[in-house]
Amino acid sequence: MTSATRTTRLLCVLIPLLLLLYGVLRLIDGMDGDHGPGVAWNLGHTFFLAAFLLLGAFVVVLRGLVPAATVRMRVVAGAAMAAGVFGAGCFVWVILGDLFSGLAESAPLPGSLEFAGPMAFQLGMLTLLIMMAAVRPRRLPVWSPVLVFVFFVLIAVSLDLIPLAALVLMAGLAPLARVRAPGAPRVPVSEGAAG
Repeated sequence: MTSATRTTRLLCVLIPLLLLLYGVLRLIDGMDGDHGPGVAWNLGHTFFLAAFLLLGAFVVVLRGLVPAATVRMRVVAGAAMAAGVFGAGCFVWVILGDLFSGLAESAPLPGSLEFAGPMAFQLGMLTLLIMMAAVRPRRLPVWSPVLVFVFFVLIAVSLDLIPLAALVLMAGLAPLARVRAPGAPRVPVSEGAAG
């Protein structure tokens, strides 16, 4: 198994797990009717921060898995990666502001990026996943990017759905654990299981 495969597998598990932990801690924090600084808030947002730092790295890993045979596909994949990393950076900026009120007051995310950042992240990640599902032979089943889209929709509907959304994301990313980088040699199952 290559380190890229190990990295992909690790990210496909860690990211949804961190989001699940954040979502559960957010629900616990809100049991008193208020979301705000406290142990559950701070710990949950630390998990949320870790998840988005890893999501930024994950978008870069996804770019490496997209078989971009033409110049056009390479440009689209590169632009999608850049959008995804930019959007993840916007999330990180906001989360750091949630954790450190002084940062939120002195350097808030510009209003124009409050919508553009999350959209860039979602479009970048979905574009890369759709490219993997659209190539022949398919590198991902069609339902994988569909589930990731459902993950985004659930969060847009209500932040209280983050735990459910995290499980949907885990299911959507599961096929990526078996994906090899373009051009990587195929290893028969019997050989891979023995080594």
